[in-house]
Amino acid sequence: MKVVGVGCGPGMLTGEAVRVIAAASLVYGSARAIALARPHIRDGCAVHEIDDYRAIRSLPADAVVLSTGDPMLAGLGYLGGEVVPGISSMQVAFARLGVSLVRGVVVNAHGKDHAAAIALAVEEIGRGRVVFLIADPAFSVPDLAAALDGEVRIAVCEDLGYPEERIAAGTAAVPPVPASGLFVVVAGF
Repeated sequence: MKVVGVGCGPGMLTGEAVRVIAAASLVYGSARAIALARPHIRDGCAVHEIDDYRAIRSLPADAVVLSTGDPMLAGLGYLGGEVVPGISSMQVAFARLGVSLVRGVVVNAHGKDHAAAIALAVEEIGRGRVVFLIADPAFSVPDLAAALDGEVRIAVCEDLGYPEERIAAGTAAVPPVPASGLFVVVAGF
């Protein structure tokens, strides 16, 4: 099995990812990942949308599994096999904000305990780290802001790489509010 990162938005596939996808005869992925890779999927390739992630380990050995962003950043890299990295939302968000990746730490709140993620983010910001928080649509930026000192900078980065990309910055005292369900948060930069 090959797990291929398709980037976090259109046009963000690496050359290696394009080569692997173009050579595939069997592709699996989410609807979003398939849409990002579609221009490079050859005619005759069997394409399947993943509807049960619990059964994903039983895919055929020759399958190419598409993972949005980078498979090793809260993606499907845990499946093993060959992993082809992708351009992650963290890379794009930090680049847009002019923040060095070496200052960053990842906190995953996507489908996780939001209160625990907020507590970890506060702890890491207290250590001087810049938190990259992977959110889900139900994550509350105001709850994160309420747990931070009012001067801490917060950015909500939405739809990264898409034409409707939006980055809104503020402070914990006046935090930005996401308008889309596809967003990440950068705090402490």
